[in-house]
Amino acid sequence: MIRDRGRIKWTAMMLPEHVKLIRDWVKEDQYEKQKEMDEQQLEQMNETLAAAIEFDHYVMITHYYNRNYEIVMGKIHYWDELAHKLHVVDRFEAVHRIPIAAIVDIRVTDL
Repeated sequence: MIRDRGRIKWTAMMLPEHVKLIRDWVKEDQYEKQKEMDEQQLEQMNETLAAAIEFDHYVMITHYYNRNYEIVMGKIHYWDELAHKLHVVDRFEAVHRIPIAAIVDIRVTDL
């Protein structure tokens, strides 16, 4: 049986700059692209957002941040019209400022 050590045997022959470039390439390969929203989805999200603000419901917001999608659960504190951001307070009292353009999905949820 051949005992293969994988990457260990090749890194000795590579320059440190090459190893760094390969690691950066692997990390960059995991990035996700932001989805385009159609008008029907935007209208549905707008209705959900208005109902959540009016009735003070907990929401689950999926948004695009730092080349990946993140989920925030909490109550919408207010909407900043000048900066176009939602201020969401989660159950740990942490404030999240989410740009409206980065939001992909909003759902009403129970905590």
